[in-house]
Amino acid sequence: MALTRFTPRQLEAFIAVAELRSFSAAGERLGLTPSAVSQLVAELEAAVGFRLFDRSTRKVAPSSAGREFLGPAESALKHLRLAESAAADVRLRAAGIVRVAAPQVIASVILPAAIKAYALERPKVSVRIRDASVEGLVDAVASGDADLAIGPDRASGDDVTRSTLFDSPWVLWCSPQHRLAARRSIRWRDLRAEPLVAAGRDHERSVAQMRASVPEGERITPIDVVDNISTALGIAAQGLAVTLAPAYVGALAEPLGLTMRRVLDPEVMRQVCLYQPARRATSPAAEGFAEHLSDWLRTWQRRQGSRAKR
Repeated sequence: MALTRFTPRQLEAFIAVAELRSFSAAGERLGLTPSAVSQLVAELEAAVGFRLFDRSTRKVAPSSAGREFLGPAESALKHLRLAESAAADVRLRAAGIVRVAAPQVIASVILPAAIKAYALERPKVSVRIRDASVEGLVDAVASGDADLAIGPDRASGDDVTRSTLFDSPWVLWCSPQHRLAARRSIRWRDLRAEPLVAAGRDHERSVAQMRASVPEGERITPIDVVDNISTALGIAAQGLAVTLAPAYVGALAEPLGLTMRRVLDPEVMRQVCLYQPARRATSPAAEGFAEHLSDWLRTWQRRQGSRAKR
């Protein structure tokens, strides 16, 4: 027998009559006339192939076959309602799994706080962080390994869309005892002879004064390049060198006691972007978290910007 031969409404009518022993009472519960309830029960009897009720002028009671069918009918209706509720949660962005790729600082400090705030609004949405390199963010979204990605600006191609969330200036991080910590702001030329450690090669792409094409006497050249920003910050915390990084790494730098100083003439900005699939459908849960993330990060960045100007 095909599953589509009876409907949830027919099951509702059968269960209501079985519980209330009355077509009239069942109709009141379901908001139907007694004749409409009787019609639904008749349709269900035709679909299952046996009589569901023993009827007399004085009472209605489930038949022996109806009693055997009642339990499975209740179970089926319960699961249909659960499925309907789950579908509503998905449709309303209230449930689902969202995978977000992000590089070290954002993945370890910033993103967890955004997820915690979202959990207060959407407790059934599970947001899972995927650690990724800056260069791997776009590929993670394009390949489907992540639903979203957040990180520094990169070319996104045709398969991924990119939208800017906020700008963060490249700043100097140094020990409070370092001589540059006494200055309110610093110019690029002040760093030419300063021992400086950089994290990765991103500085060469983002900071014009550190590009290989700059004349040697004008170029800011690091004495060492390490893989992770946490390593560069740790070296700077011990006063062994200073380091350059976007201001948003303060979430890692400040617990180490580092001092932040703006670098001017010119001030170089780092764009932090949200990456989403362009050709693949995004789940409602991912769409909802993307909207939350955009709003939350802009508010977070405004707070960070206010602190940087002090």
